[in-house]
Amino acid sequence: MTQQDPTLSRNVLEMVTIAGEYCSFIENAHVHSSDDLFRSMRSLVPLLYLRGSLITDIEPQHPETYERYVTQEEWDGIFTSLRDVVGSADEFSYAAEDDYGEQTLLKGSISEHFADVYQDMKDFVLLFKKPSLAARENAIHECKMLFDEHWGQRLANLLPVIHALSLRSRPDSTEDDDYPGIF
Repeated sequence: MTQQDPTLSRNVLEMVTIAGEYCSFIENAHVHSSDDLFRSMRSLVPLLYLRGSLITDIEPQHPETYERYVTQEEWDGIFTSLRDVVGSADEFSYAAEDDYGEQTLLKGSISEHFADVYQDMKDFVLLFKKPSLAARENAIHECKMLFDEHWGQRLANLLPVIHALSLRSRPDSTEDDDYPGIF
C-alpha cells in the first residue's frame, strides 16, 4: 500500500482479484454442471465473504462519480443461466431476523442470490479498474457498504446450502484438481 493511495492496499487488491474470479465463474456457469458449480462455489463463497469483511471503508472525495454497470437485462441473463444450471435445487429456506428480533423462515433462490452478488461484484470490479482515484474510492466505498447491507448476507445465506449440495454431489476422488474453474 502506498501512503498516498489507500485504494491499492493488499486487502483491496485481493478483494478485486476474488471478485473478478467470482464474476468470471458466474459468467461461464452455463458450461458447468450443477455439481461443478456447487463444488466451486463452496470455495469461492467463503473466500469472497472473508475478503469483503476485511475491506476498510474509504470515504470517496467525489461520490458523484459512482457508477453502476450491470443492467437489469444482464442480471436477468445471469439469473436465467444460473437457474438452468442449478435446476430443481434452486429454492432453499433460510432464517432471517425481523424488525422485532424474531426469527422467520424465508424462501430463497440460489440463482437469485448468486446473481445479486454478481451484480455488486461486477460493478465493483469495473468501477475499480477505471483509471482514476475517484473511481477506486467509490468502488471500495460501495463494495463495503453493499457488503454490510446486501451481498455479505446473501453469501452467508448461501454457504450452508452450497455446503450441503456440494457434499451431495462429491465425487469419490478427493483431489483438489477435481474442482474446475477455481483459480
